Amino acid sequence: MRNLLSRENRLALSLCLVVILLVIVTTDTAPQWIYQGF
Repeated sequence: MRNLLSRENRLALSLCLVVILLVIVTTDTAPQWIYQGF
């Protein structure tokens, strides 16, 4: 099993978190698709 905390995986994870935060911040009310994803 590969190391899940490799530099590439951390970079991809942080990039996804930044995109999600930007979506949440730029929307006044949280749209339904955010909750449907979970």
